[in-house]
Amino acid sequence: MAEPTPFNAAERAAAQRLASALGLAPFEPGWVWLAGAGPGDPGLITALGLHAITQADAILYDALIDKTLLKLARPGAELIYAGKRAGKRSCRQSDISRTLVSLARKGKRVLRLKGGDPFVFGRGAEEALALARSGVPFRVVPGVTAGIGGLAYAGIPVTHRDTNHAVTFVTGHGADGKLPAFDWQALANGSPTLVLFMARKYAGEIAQKLIAAGRGAGEPAAIVSDASRPDQTTHVTTLAELGSVALENDAPAIIVIGENVRLRDGLDWLGAMSGKLLVADPLGTRKLSDAV
Repeated sequence: MAEPTPFNAAERAAAQRLASALGLAPFEPGWVWLAGAGPGDPGLITALGLHAITQADAILYDALIDKTLLKLARPGAELIYAGKRAGKRSCRQSDISRTLVSLARKGKRVLRLKGGDPFVFGRGAEEALALARSGVPFRVVPGVTAGIGGLAYAGIPVTHRDTNHAVTFVTGHGADGKLPAFDWQALANGSPTLVLFMARKYAGEIAQKLIAAGRGAGEPAAIVSDASRPDQTTHVTTLAELGSVALENDAPAIIVIGENVRLRDGLDWLGAMSGKLLVADPLGTRKLSDAV
C-alpha cells in the first residue's frame, strides 16, 4: 500500500496532550500491544488504541482495519500487512507471531492492530500466548467488536428487555476452515439471539441445523455487510432464507438471528439520517399511555 501521510507536528502534539490528560500508560520499547481497531469506522478506535498507533515503532495491521488509522503512525514507523481472511490468501499465523517476537526482541514498540476486538474471534489470545512463551511482555487493548458495534450501526441492539435477556456469539469458521461441530440443540435452545462471525459461507447450513433443532423458519435474521463503513449494507430476512441471501455477495459480514432484528425498523439511525422514517413501536407492544 502507499505510504500514508503521517501526523504533522501540531497533530502529534495534540495526540500526546490527550494521552497525558487521560494518564494513558506509556508504550515501552520491547513491548507488544494487541489492540482492537473496531469494526470499521475509524472513529471507533479507543483512546488507548489511538495512543498506541502514534507511539509504535512497528505496526502489524489486519485486512479489515480502516487504513486511515495508519496516518496516525509516527514518521518512520514500519507498517507491515498481516491480514487473515477466511477463504482468502492470508499471512500464516505462525509467521505473524514470529514477527511480533522478533521485532520486540529488537527493542521496538510493536503494535498488532486488529479489526474488532483482539479477543473476540480475533486470534489475539493465540498471539498473546506465543508472546508469553517467548518471554515478550504484552498489553491487550480491547476494541469494539463487530458483534456489538457493527450491529449497532445497523440499528440492531444486541439485547433488549422485550426480546432477549441473553446473546450467544458463534463463529462459522473453525481453525480448519470448516463449520465447527456445535451442539445445535443447545445453541437453538440456549439463547434467543445468536450473533454469527465469519459465517456467510455456511449460513445456509447453519440455518438448516437451527431449524431442525427447533428454531422457527420465519424467525427474523439480518446480514450486516461492511459494518460501520460508508458502504455498509443490511439485509433483513428470515432464518429459512438466510442461506440464499448470504450468497448474494462475499463482503465481510456479521449475521444476527433473533427477534431483536425487528427493532431495526425503529432504530436504524443511519437510515434516518438519509430520510428513512422510523417506526415508533417496531415490536407492536407499547400502549399510547407509554409515550413520553
